[in-house]
Amino acid sequence: MKALVTGSAGQLGLAITRILDQDFEVVALRRAELDITDSAAVLQVTRRVRPDVILNCAAYNDVDGAEGDPVTAMAVNGFAVRALATAARESAAVLVHYGTGFVFDGEAEQPYDELAVPAPKGVYATSKLLGEWFARGAARHYVLRVESLFGGGAEAGDSDAGRLGSTLDRMVDAMLAGRPIRGFTDRTVSPSYAPDVALATRALLEADARTGLYHCVNTGLATWFEVARFAAASLQCESLLTPGTMDSVEMRAPRPRFCALSNAKLVGAGAVMPPWEDAVTRYLAARRAST
Repeated sequence: MKALVTGSAGQLGLAITRILDQDFEVVALRRAELDITDSAAVLQVTRRVRPDVILNCAAYNDVDGAEGDPVTAMAVNGFAVRALATAARESAAVLVHYGTGFVFDGEAEQPYDELAVPAPKGVYATSKLLGEWFARGAARHYVLRVESLFGGGAEAGDSDAGRLGSTLDRMVDAMLAGRPIRGFTDRTVSPSYAPDVALATRALLEADARTGLYHCVNTGLATWFEVARFAAASLQCESLLTPGTMDSVEMRAPRPRFCALSNAKLVGAGAVMPPWEDAVTRYLAARRAST
């Protein structure tokens, strides 16, 4: 099976490329090699590569920056996905597109499942929901929502790791450097380890699972403070961690306070999603091994 990966230099793109490269013929393209906002270029590449599956790992992920640059956020996260869906439909390829738990308003008390109605707050969240809608234009598609993605670059010693860091990556960077950190006690998440997301993606493709929307997160939920405390205990640097609240930090874009997702549908389709604690333990072990 031939797989075309867009955004292959990003955090998720690196993990997807590494995992699929074991069993697939992978054509991995960085932004410099394929700008997905150029619909003509997208068609040109897919006609040349003739992929069986297109995995879109390209995204505009600057949540606060999107508030001041909505045109770019909508172009990358939204309208570019329409071009990919058109290309997938033309080449009879499966389209895999990655969404986010930010599409919800954060007012729930139980993990969101795939039937929950999105209510995005802010430009970034809206642009990602738009991309989900456009992904459905592909005859066969998987929309995989991730939440609080981590790993994929830093733990593998990748040269791009410094610019790939997400919240947990930055926290661990600070702990390893002996710098103090703060974890939110009022924001609940379902962390997603990039290699586990990649393995789940491969499982869906290899099983030819029913296409559609899946929540692709590690099992369980926790506040950011609890996640950080678990990592700090593993690194024996609990003294560096202090609790905090979202109100104590000025953020341009709104964040959902509760954005834990249920992965029951994904697990039911045959993907294995270990508990987030197991994922963080493996991630920290890989970080140690790479230093």
